[in-house]
Order: sequence, then C-alpha cells, then structure tokens
Amino acid sequence: MLILFFFLGGIISVLSGFFGVGGGFILTPILLLIGFSPLEAITTSLFFTIGTSISGITAHIKLKNIYYKEGLILGLSGVVATQFARPFVLFLEKKGWDEIAVPIFYIILLSYFALKMFKQGKKTTAAEQDGAPSPALYKLVLIGFVGGFVSTTLGVGGGFIMVPLSIAFLGFLPKKAVGTSLFAVMMIVTVGFISYAMTISIDYRVGLLLIAGGLIGSQFGAKLTVYFENKEISTLLAVLYTATLTSVLLKLFDLSVVGLVLLSIFITYFFVRAITKYRVKKKELRQAS
Repeated sequence: MLILFFFLGGIISVLSGFFGVGGGFILTPILLLIGFSPLEAITTSLFFTIGTSISGITAHIKLKNIYYKEGLILGLSGVVATQFARPFVLFLEKKGWDEIAVPIFYIILLSYFALKMFKQGKKTTAAEQDGAPSPALYKLVLIGFVGGFVSTTLGVGGGFIMVPLSIAFLGFLPKKAVGTSLFAVMMIVTVGFISYAMTISIDYRVGLLLIAGGLIGSQFGAKLTVYFENKEISTLLAVLYTATLTSVLLKLFDLSVVGLVLLSIFITYFFVRAITKYRVKKKELRQAS
C-alpha cells in the first residue's frame, strides 16, 4: 500500500513541474479524500512540496524560466505570511472547524483561479514577448504574502496562487511565472513545514515515498513545457483547478471516491496529451532533418 505513494508523488510532481504549482494543491485534496486529517494532510503536503520544488527549480534554471529578484521578494513576503497562517489553522482545529473550513477555502480559491486561467487561455498570443517585466514592488509583496498565507493554511506550495496572479498582475509569461513561482515556493514551504513539524506528527515514510517519486517526476514536468504553447498551459491549468475544486466539493457530500475518479480522468488526459505532443514534435524534427 505504501508503495502507491511513490507513484502518486511521481504523477503529482510531473504536474507540479509543468504548472509551477508546487504539487501540494493537488496532493492535499487527495490526502483528504483518502482519509488524512486536515493538519496531517497540510504538513505532509508541505514536506512533499519541499522536495518537488528543489527538483523543479533545477530544471527551470536550465530553461532560464526564473526571475530571481522578483522570486526573492515573493518568497520573503510569503515566509512572513507563514507566521500568521499557522496560528489561524491551529485555531480552526481547536474549534473543530478545520474539517469544513479547509475544503471550503479550497473551493473558493480554486473557483476564482479557474475562471482567471480560462480567461487567460482565451487571449491571443500575438502580443507575447520574452522581455523581463518590471512589476511594482507592492504587487510583488502582496502576491507573495497571499501565496505564503494560503500555502501554510492549506498545505500547498503557494504556486497555485502566485502563478495566475503573476500572469494576470505582474505581466509574466506563463513559463516564466512557473519557474519564478517555484523559486519562491521553495522558501515558503520550508518555513511553513518547520512551523507545523514542531507540533504535528506525520508518517514520514509516506512523505519520503512521495518525495522519492517527486524527485523523478518534476524534472519531466518542467521539460514538457517546451512542447506546449503558453495559451494551452493556461487553459490546462484552468481545467486542473476545476477538476480539483469539484473533487473537494464532492468530499463535503461524502463522495470522495467520485472525486478521486474525476482527478484521475484529468491526469490521464494530461499525460495522453503530453505524449501526443512529444511524438508530434519528434516527427516534425525528423522530417525537418
């Protein structure tokens, strides 16, 4: 049974490296769906995200997808936010509200960002440029703080907040938003995990198996971005948000199995699509040569 977490970590980390979302925002709902308590799911997801972020960053450095100065500001702002989020989550647990509040937070945020990414995916790519943007400092600080607070509250990397906000409000291209987000996420999740690990007990065997699978998968995920247009990445991210929020909503109605099936359908579609893109690209290169 435990070995399944290795494969789960690999699958999630491919999505993490591709979308720059840290993996936690997919893993936490799945752990909730299979019976983990909210605090166990949050802490385990943060532990997992540390490993996948480091691995994913390595690939994005090679692809030159990281704005280091902007990523540092996002990350440091997020680290500050983690110190406000942890007491908030512990308060929810003490009141017995965490089982309902955490899924509801997911649903609200995922609904908003799914809509954002669907709109982004419909935009034309004619005006896209690869020049480095110069966003206002207050925007970087605010987005980093929001990402860090959500990261520690929900056990996610914060990337699923920062990627769409970086695209919409900072002017980053999706691929640059992905790489820069992972750079910031690494700082945020490390501090967030340490904060929880001092008081919350988790099964580290599960966490290490997830990370072991993740160290392999995230490298492939980052490389897959080469075969997709920015517009398609935005659309796929929107679909992933929609599938995840629907699965969390189903959990509230004791339909966890249906939620897991829904996520499985999206994941299957993504991998089929990626393999198809890869084969088409290889065929074009052979014909060109």
